[in-house]
Parts: sequence; structure tokens; C-alpha cells
Amino acid sequence: MHTIRLTMAQALVKYLAAQRIEMAGREVPLFEGVFAIFGHGNVAGMGEALYHVQDELPTFRAHNEQTMAHAAIAFARANGRRRLMAAISSIGPGATNMVTAAALAHANRLPVLLLPGDTFVTREPDPVLQQVEHFGDPTISVNDCFRPVSRYFDRIHRPEQLLTSLPQAMAALLDPENCGPATLALPQDVQTFAYDYPAAFFTPRVHHVRRPPPDAHELHQAIAALKQASRPLIIAGGGVHYADACEALAAFAMARGIPVAETQAGKGALADSHPCATGAIGVTGSAAANQLSEQADVILAIGTRLQDFTTGSRALFESSDKTLVALNVGRFDSLKHQALPLCCDALIGLEQLDAALGEWRSSDVWREQTGTLKREWSDVVHRITADQGLELPTDAQVIGAVNRQALDDTTVVCAAGGLPGELHKLWQCSGPGSYHVEYGFSCMGYEIAGGLGVKMARPEREVVVMVGDGSYLMHNSELATSVMLGHKLVVVVLDNRGYGCINRLQHATGGAGFNNLLKDCRAIDAGAPETDFAAHAKALGCESETVSGIAQLEQALVRARAARTTYVIALETDPLPSTQEGGAWWEVAVPQVSEREAVNAAYKGYREAKQRQRH
Repeated sequence: MHTIRLTMAQALVKYLAAQRIEMAGREVPLFEGVFAIFGHGNVAGMGEALYHVQDELPTFRAHNEQTMAHAAIAFARANGRRRLMAAISSIGPGATNMVTAAALAHANRLPVLLLPGDTFVTREPDPVLQQVEHFGDPTISVNDCFRPVSRYFDRIHRPEQLLTSLPQAMAALLDPENCGPATLALPQDVQTFAYDYPAAFFTPRVHHVRRPPPDAHELHQAIAALKQASRPLIIAGGGVHYADACEALAAFAMARGIPVAETQAGKGALADSHPCATGAIGVTGSAAANQLSEQADVILAIGTRLQDFTTGSRALFESSDKTLVALNVGRFDSLKHQALPLCCDALIGLEQLDAALGEWRSSDVWREQTGTLKREWSDVVHRITADQGLELPTDAQVIGAVNRQALDDTTVVCAAGGLPGELHKLWQCSGPGSYHVEYGFSCMGYEIAGGLGVKMARPEREVVVMVGDGSYLMHNSELATSVMLGHKLVVVVLDNRGYGCINRLQHATGGAGFNNLLKDCRAIDAGAPETDFAAHAKALGCESETVSGIAQLEQALVRARAARTTYVIALETDPLPSTQEGGAWWEVAVPQVSEREAVNAAYKGYREAKQRQRH
């Protein structure tokens, strides 16, 4: 057997560089490259190994381990989970910084390969710098934090363990059902250990994503349920995108006269101009989609994990006279909410349903009602997002300005806070790829790094990041990375002087304004400082400006599109208003007793609302 003597780190990067995948009939590298921040736990081993493969497996230097992993996750999502990146850190804080990103990837079913450095497997120099000692178990390191937020986890104690661990990690990353983060903890001494690896281990391999077909019995049940329906509704989730089923869904819905509502991850599956597109569903849903969901007799949920924002905390479409069919590649998700499961690939499932349904369509009355509600909601969106000439515009009015300036090649990126809800309701999508909002984990600080990942995946698109001042102040350093790598972003910073979304929720649950808006926080007499976001962005290498009002914002967006580097636009907004039209109840627990009458009143309303839940 022909062997190659390599260190564990050299073998790892050589293996990653050899992985390929078929996309649109072409073979391309599975890994675009790796994000890395070096420290004493990885610079000598992984750093040296990566240095020699820069042409095959580029290394991108980032500024924060959490956000570089966010960028890698966004890259994978923008590639439909078919192309990936790795994120490499040193031990200690470098590693634990990535745990939040791992949780985000796990919640969203998105692949990222995490390679945190680890302490010495020999333990000879223990305790080393940045080591957290567990007094009762010396085998534990901070990297054990990755176990509950990884789909696959291993700690490489010997270099030959890569031979069995790496293929399993690849399987987890590319499995359509169990897709998520894979973590290989790399002790810093093992990175440097050499082994005679079989040369065949590094033979280029072309991966193909599995498309599991439906079970015959489950398919029969789903067909029977749909054929009895006169008022069907489709809920499109992220799985529609990952299965490349957007065109099939558009054709299926049109042919069968079925309205389509979209989750956060599913938004953009249909262009808003499609006759069957009724907008967002759930807590941040359109009035059209939510009304149709309440009246539907059969709901076909495709590729969605049916989280609380989608179901209105199990109160929106949970009536006993309604049939729910859950078409999902994951058995875990297909069994939720007492649904009829249809466990299969979304594209294959749609094709087989369509082939078996014959001449069946929804009722004429249902199709007419869909059209009416769609037009009414379109009028609402136009009114809410129009420029009112306010000195402090609402989030909705800012969204309207950005949307009006957007072209078919624009992708909007956002995460957490009030903006995702407003975008879900109000953003008018041009089609697949135009909407990228992280709301499975609702992680503040994802926005700018996520925009970078999207731009790396789709350099031909104009990527517009919408971010509040709170998230910007949490994580903004990858602005400098975007400038350094030449991946231009347009970033719109909405400065409402605090955490406006949670302030509104605080009041809605009877609470007093406290510790959310900066004016309600403990501070010196002069108060919190006024942050000059444009000046800050300029200091990171961006072009930037501060504007006032919607008219100035729209003019600035034109300049931003013409710019050659990342362009940041900051404006002050009103923290109080949010779009009241549409939407559904969301369960947020309220204290059972309080000295504040407002809290007691909110608790009474909470108990009344809970009566709508099925269980």
C-alpha cells in the first residue's frame, strides 16, 4: 500500500482540498476555503499546514471567531447547503467564541466544519495557557461545549483517527436530514504528530446530496388528504430552497390553485409577483397568509420545522378539523404537531404528489379569495412602507426605501430584533436568493458577518445588510474583513438608540421601560454616548455617510450601489412603532403575580390567549 507521511494537520487540509461536489452539472470544490484566527493552539500545526495549500484551500483571516463562523454558515446557506467552509480557532476563548455559531448552525440545519484547537493530549505541560481545568475529569476541555450543538463531534487523540472521523464528519455536513455543524477538536500536539497515511485517502471524491423518496404508504395518505381538500394551503420552509424545489413549488401551486405562505427560511421560494404567493405566515405573517391558514382544511407544510413563530405558538392553525401534512426530509420534523408525515426530499415529494393528483384543484371560491386577500395585503404593504416625511422614520419605512431601490440581483440580509419581523411581513422578494434572514436562532451580531458569507457565495449579487444599532455594536469587525477581501456590502444601520424590539415586548407584557432603550439604562448624568456609526465604519475602511429621513436614504442607496467597496449608511429611526397589521399571537410567559397592575392585566390576556392552543 502506497503511503504518504504527513502530520495530522497536513493530512486534514489535504483531505479537505480533495473533496468535490456536483452542482448544476459541474464539479466544484466542496470547500471554498477556511476562516482562521491563529493562536498558540493552532498556529504551529494547522497554520503551517494551511500555508502550503493556499491555492487549493484558501485561508481567510477574520477578526472574531464567532463572526467568521457566521460568515461560513451564511456561505453554506447561500449555496443551498452544497458548498461549505471551515472555521479554525486556537484553544480557550478562540474555541468558545465559536460555540454560539455552532448553535446557530444546529438550529438552522446548516453545515459548517468547526476545527477548534485543544489542549495537549499528552498533558505533559498542563495546565497550558487558556486551559480551563475540570477538577474531577481531566479529559474535559472547553471544546466539550460543542457536543450539544454539533451534529457530529470528535476529539482527535491520534493522527490516524482522521481516517475514520473525517468521512463521518463529511456525511453529517452533507446529509439532508441530519445536516448541521461538525466539530473536530484538535489538540495542539496531535496537530503536529506524523503518520503514514494511505495515499488513497486523499483521492479526490465527488459528493452527491441524497434525495430520499417518500414511503408509499405515507405518500398515499398525503394524496388522499389533498384530494379531499377544497381549501388547501402550502407553507414553504427552508427545505424548499435546499432541495432546489422553488421552481417545482411555483408550478405545483399554480397548477393546483394553492396559496403559498412562507416561513423566514422559506421566504423567497416564490417571487411576490407569483399569483399564489400570499406572503409570510405566523407571528410576523401577512394578514392574507394568516387568514388563509385559519380557514384552510388541509395544510401542506414543506421543509419547515414548524417553530413557534410559524404556528403562532401552536394556536394559529391547530384546530381539530384541519389536516396537516408535513413533507420533510427529516423524520423528526415530519412528526410534529400530529401531522401526517411525508418524509422525503421536497423536490421528489412535490413531483410525486403532482403526478398522482390528476385533475384535482382547489375550489374556485378559494382561489378567488386568495387573489382578493393578496391584493388587499399588497395595498397594506404599500401604505406602511411609503415615505411619510418623518424625521425619525419607522423600520417599515426604511425597509420600503431599501426595497424600492433593490433590483432583481439584490439579497437582503438580517438577523434578530425587530427588523426580521418587519422584513418577513413587508419585504417584496424577487425570487429565490433575494432574502437571507437568520431567525432560527435569532442571533444578534450575525448580520454583517452573514452578509460577508452571502457575498462570498454570490459575488454577482448586490448584498444589502440591514442592522440595528444594538447588533452593529455587538459585532461589526467583519466590515474590515469585507474591505480587505474585496467583498463589497451595502450596510444600512438603523439607530433607534437601544434594543427597540425587546423594549416593545417589555411594554406588551406589562413591564416598564427598563435596560433596553439607552435612555432607560443606568448611565452617568450625560447619558449614553452618541455613536457616530458612519465615522466608525470609515475607520474600518468603508465608505460611509449619515442621512436623515427616507428621501436622503434613497439617494444614499444609489451612491452605495455605485461604490466599489463596502458602503455604510446610518440613520436615526423611531424605536416605538412596529407594523400592527397582520401577525399572530406569540406565547411569551407573563408573571402570574406582580405589584404592577399592567403586568397583572397582561397576565390575564396571556391566559385568555392560551385557550386557543390545541394542547
